[in-house]
Amino acid sequence: MDTSYDLLIQGGTVMDGSGAPAFVADVALRQGKVVEISRAPLPTECAARVLPAQGLWVTPGFIDIHTHYDAEVLMAPGLPESVRHGVTTAFIGSCSISMIYTEAEDASDIFTRVESIPREYVLPTLKKDKTWKDAAGYIAKLESLPLGPNICSYMGHSDLRTAVMGLARAVDPKARPSEAEMQTMERHLDEGISQGLLGMSGMTNPWDKVDGERYRSSALPSVYARWSEYRRLHKLLRRRGAILQSAPNLNNPVNAVFYLFSSASLGLRKTLKTTLITLMDVKAKPGLDRLVALGTNFFNRRLGANFRWQALPQPFQVYADGIDFIIFEEFPAGEAALHLKHDFDRNKLFADPAYRSQFKAEYRRKWGGKVWHRDFSDAHVIACPEPSLVGKSVQQIAAERGQHEVDTFLDLIIDHGRALRWSTVIANHRPERMASNLREPCSLVGFSDAGAHLRNMAFYNFGLAMLQQSLLPRPTLSPEKAVWRLSGEIADWYEIDAGRLRVGAQGDLVVLDPKALRRAKLDAYAEASFEVMGGMQRMVNRNDGIIKVTVINGHIAFEDDKPHPELGRAPGFGRFLRRKPGLGTSPALA
Repeated sequence: MDTSYDLLIQGGTVMDGSGAPAFVADVALRQGKVVEISRAPLPTECAARVLPAQGLWVTPGFIDIHTHYDAEVLMAPGLPESVRHGVTTAFIGSCSISMIYTEAEDASDIFTRVESIPREYVLPTLKKDKTWKDAAGYIAKLESLPLGPNICSYMGHSDLRTAVMGLARAVDPKARPSEAEMQTMERHLDEGISQGLLGMSGMTNPWDKVDGERYRSSALPSVYARWSEYRRLHKLLRRRGAILQSAPNLNNPVNAVFYLFSSASLGLRKTLKTTLITLMDVKAKPGLDRLVALGTNFFNRRLGANFRWQALPQPFQVYADGIDFIIFEEFPAGEAALHLKHDFDRNKLFADPAYRSQFKAEYRRKWGGKVWHRDFSDAHVIACPEPSLVGKSVQQIAAERGQHEVDTFLDLIIDHGRALRWSTVIANHRPERMASNLREPCSLVGFSDAGAHLRNMAFYNFGLAMLQQSLLPRPTLSPEKAVWRLSGEIADWYEIDAGRLRVGAQGDLVVLDPKALRRAKLDAYAEASFEVMGGMQRMVNRNDGIIKVTVINGHIAFEDDKPHPELGRAPGFGRFLRRKPGLGTSPALA
């Protein structure tokens, strides 16, 4: 037997991603693969590198099921902010937005505003680099990059629709694809699935808007599709056993029921695997998560659905510079402000008494589609040119000034613009409700949104947040089940070759310190310079001392909170992962 190892991890507590009880073992890797997992000590003499792991956890790498790294993977393919937190596989192409078929400007415009990523960096990158025209070419491009984590991708419906209809018609509420155009969309989607894409992502929420000058503030193209168009594409996904990812219409959340029926077999057809964002305890709609979970479990157990909501395992705390945040797209006064790109035009609008009256009326509205709770007592200033305002809520400042809180908010933006930085918690504010959602069999743990909303939020460390839940005095799940939810369960549901620590598997794993994790403050605020986007300060997570190493394809990608010098610069770490129907064998959540 060949006992030479590239990496030998000694004496760690192994959780293999199956949910089975942990055990102490040595793990050996050679040529990118796990070659031995032994409860007896393995020989160290021929190991190129020995890593002592006594008292540490050894787990499969985490899988991030919801990112918007589509632009960043082209610009900085190492994706170090995820890798440093144990992510070894990331999904792109979410929410109808991929960069497979559309031309450079269209691809940029359906991506940058909704994901709050500067167009001035994304568009030149696409104009320079986008040479591919189809799924095969796109995958070849990804395979040519020095990827950090492994990458899986959906085909975005907005991408598909724009490429076939043209962006002008794709965002025209009256335009409908011809029969020939529908057949072209079906052919492209079918080809993409054959190439190994996960399936298709869609979007029915009208708050997500197009960037640029040509069709600015139109909803994403997928939003304009009729259900008959969706049904044809869903039928193809169902026939191919592929996956649908989407978001419900938050102005009319009842449309989530249509997704449930689309997923269900009803005893008459194949099930359509469907995943939507998101199962969270939202302040604006208390109790809705319970109703949603109850209904989804009924469809899954009784009507033949295979439907999963994506769930975030940490409080959904967000930050905004002035009014620059997607939550303001959910009502007309906010939309009107975000439609304007220049501060002069915005300030003129904010000073208009009629506009302020409209904003107040929409701010007070208690019912209808909304995610933001619209409560300025729960919006605290964290940075401002007036230091005396820092730490105060907008409502508190308004009371001191004798103003309505909306007037105060708009005055602060007029005075300070994007230098006014404030924060609020939108969801997952009650630990017991969040824990309940993380135990739901109809949920998948994820929804980090990594690579998007760079100044608004950072959940790159979602995997650590999930594992920390298992270390609470009253744990949400056992550590083994928490690891399974982050790895093996996801890999099995999506049918990808990842998420398990076993002999023969690709060497994607994490070694972490549970003692450091137990005492860590995972929601601590941090920023870092993002060099490929002009050095802008983006929100990140910094939880040093927890992850000892992140290993991808047998290579140490991060060690002691530092990236390997070749991460994102040389091949050998991540690869493009194709979906392989038939791999899924995940047990039910106990």
